[in-house]
Amino acid sequence: MRHWPPGQQIHNGKYIIEAILGGGGFGVTYRAQNPKEGKVVAIKTLNANVQGKPNFREYQTKFVNEALSLARCSHPHVVQVYEVFPEMAGNIELWCMVMELIDGTNLAEYLEDNGILSEAKALPIIQQVGSALSFVHQQGFTHLDVKPQNVMLRKRGFEAVLIDFGIARQVTAPGKLRTNSNSGTECYAPIELLEKRAELGAYTDVYSLAATLYVMLTGELPFPSQFRKQNIPLTPPKQFNSEISDRVNAAIMKGMELEPQNRPQSVQEWLDLLNPKSVVLPSPQVSPQPAQKSFEMPAKPVAVETALVSAVEIDYINLWSLLAAKKWREADEETLRVMLKVAGREKERWLNTESIEKFPCEDLRTIDQLWVKYSNGRFGFSVQKRIYQSLGGTSQYDSEVWQKFGDKVGWRKNNQWLYYKDLTFSEKAVQAHLPRYVGKGVGGVGLFGGGVRVLSSLLSRRDL
Repeated sequence: MRHWPPGQQIHNGKYIIEAILGGGGFGVTYRAQNPKEGKVVAIKTLNANVQGKPNFREYQTKFVNEALSLARCSHPHVVQVYEVFPEMAGNIELWCMVMELIDGTNLAEYLEDNGILSEAKALPIIQQVGSALSFVHQQGFTHLDVKPQNVMLRKRGFEAVLIDFGIARQVTAPGKLRTNSNSGTECYAPIELLEKRAELGAYTDVYSLAATLYVMLTGELPFPSQFRKQNIPLTPPKQFNSEISDRVNAAIMKGMELEPQNRPQSVQEWLDLLNPKSVVLPSPQVSPQPAQKSFEMPAKPVAVETALVSAVEIDYINLWSLLAAKKWREADEETLRVMLKVAGREKERWLNTESIEKFPCEDLRTIDQLWVKYSNGRFGFSVQKRIYQSLGGTSQYDSEVWQKFGDKVGWRKNNQWLYYKDLTFSEKAVQAHLPRYVGKGVGGVGLFGGGVRVLSSLLSRRDL
């Protein structure tokens, strides 16, 4: 088989091929229609060249393993895989991976059309791709081809999504040597990826991610690593763009160290070097616990540090201070204030579903993590989300689900929604009782109409 033509029906007619979106050394990706669900998807298979190879079965096995691994990766910045299925193509059983078709453009095309980016615009994109890579590494495999062409930018919200996990990305164990069959794009590929046999790991993707930022900020391709091995030094990005801060310049150079052992060994370690807007605050002092009368261990404060990261340079110091001081009502009101500022809706004084859908994930996570930390896991949007979804809640409003949710989190009493002034602003409140001011309109007249729909959208965010 060469390639499927437009109009070709596959998977018992569930999908209709519309066009070829693109391809690489191993795969081809189609745009396809799912008529029953009214959804357009991307479908990836091995290309005609690989189908003709004598070791096609080996490639197919790797492809299926990749597809199944990727299907387990539910992350807001990793392309979503819907299903994997076999399809007969002539006398060949060809496996197909069905993925979301992202409405947007890839980073390479965006840079070509718009030129280099400022740090303020580039760093949130790198932070999102970095969080995706960290998650992928935790699942036990690496990407090995991070570059602007493999980062999609959604039109809605301008969020980054990591795509194209090629078939050479075998699942690996730390320290295991294996044959490298994909050299990647040479300007983004570290030296260990270009060698015939190399020990690969998270630090391999660190190099490529740093090289991607290099290009985003300078418009220049860095020297390929094999040339650098011949004592040709890497030109610091700041020499091309004097607006680059010393810290970001140093982080890029560190991430692109020639030898793997000299780089940060994880993506998060590199991101910590990179992001100058991350303000790390100490845990608050906690009074000694009274003696326990039973065998139960006394509660211990969570010693996790919180980074106040913002994609739009919002100051979260006041929210941190209020939560650390256990001033729950003031913190609840401050939560709405900063969310309005992030969304650019301070004049309207209320949030709508569109502003929630476009709300930067970095800021949403900062707000949520502050609430979770200082309530010892009792309050926060992510805590509310777990309860909401356990009751069957989705982004679509369902009155029965919302009544059950209101009962569960203490927003309703005797089948009546409580007024905001009647809520419990203390740690004695039931789990997930706060924050609430963002959805003050829930259950009656409040800050804005449609509060239920706004909270439905918020509690359905994948990045909480």
